Amino acid sequence: MLVLKNLEEIELMRESALIVSKTLGMLAGEIKPGVTTLKLDKLAEDFIRDHGAEPGFLGLYDFPNTLCISPNEQVVHGIPNNDLLQEGDILSVDCGALKNEFYGDHAYTFQVGEVSEETKNLLEVTKASLYKGIAAFTINNRVGDLGFAIQSYAEANGYGVVRELVGHGLGKEMHESPEIPNYGKRGRGKKFQNGMVIAIEPMINQGTKNIKHFDDGWTIKTADGKPSAHFEHNVALIDGKPNLLSTFKYVNEALGIETEEEKPFQSNSISVS
Repeated sequence: MLVLKNLEEIELMRESALIVSKTLGMLAGEIKPGVTTLKLDKLAEDFIRDHGAEPGFLGLYDFPNTLCISPNEQVVHGIPNNDLLQEGDILSVDCGALKNEFYGDHAYTFQVGEVSEETKNLLEVTKASLYKGIAAFTINNRVGDLGFAIQSYAEANGYGVVRELVGHGLGKEMHESPEIPNYGKRGRGKKFQNGMVIAIEPMINQGTKNIKHFDDGWTIKTADGKPSAHFEHNVALIDGKPNLLSTFKYVNEALGIETEEEKPFQSNSISVS
């Protein structure tokens, strides 16, 4: 069932999303060779609780940790452990927070030290495809238009678009209607309405679109063992246009990245602090 949100509820969701944004920004300064993902997980849990929220993933569907951390060929849902990060790794960090009864949920794929140009390109294209999808989240479009925007951009750059894992509606439940695939056909699927809040999250593989499941029941990897990238934002449809609730501002500040990629999707009346 589709659950539309009013403006007051959307602002509460923005609070939850920004806690996740700030958590990812904090982690950006901690991700380096020699660090364990279990340490990152503990830092994230403490940070979220210190900011008046609860970890959104911990215990959800019996998931054992605060973060889904997926290095290299792992696509999503990786479980934090004591393995040391290595120079040249990439690390998808997916984080959730629950505050005021609403969830925030988004992700960023980080470089660990210096990575290859081929890997950098995968990250750049995946992140750019996210913003292609956000731009398609308008009152005149449908779910298929958003998926097509992501798929066509990623595939034009030679990458595989995962089919089995999708974005989703977001609210008082972590996963609400509708599902938001990263592929699709124009003019197909549910029509977008004001008050919708969704998580858009392209999962793009350097090679095949196909995936495999680990025996742990959670971790998903690429079928060919090549790297995968994952970026995610929370977006509300307000007055017919996409409005970002989450931000990579804090990640960008920690990493020294200057960009205006979010500017078209930010509300002029609401500042990010």
